Amino acid sequence: MWVVPGAQRSQVIGVADGRLRLRLAARAAEGRANDELVRYLAGLLGVRRDDVRVATGVRSRRKLVRVSGVTLADAQRRLGL
Repeated sequence: MWVVPGAQRSQVIGVADGRLRLRLAARAAEGRANDELVRYLAGLLGVRRDDVRVATGVRSRRKLVRVSGVTLADAQRRLGL
């Protein structure tokens, strides 16, 4: 996943180079962008925030996110992929 913090609103941009690309309506300071990423993905995927975890890339734009409670096929459908 590739994230771009500091956008006016959080949104899925699409897929590039095999990675989901997102804009986040939060700045990267003090973990706010990661918090927004978790909140936004949980809402899109219909799971609890506790079910979404940034596994790697906490301080990077390139991240690996683990989501529990949803299948890959359901996640792709809900994200419009």
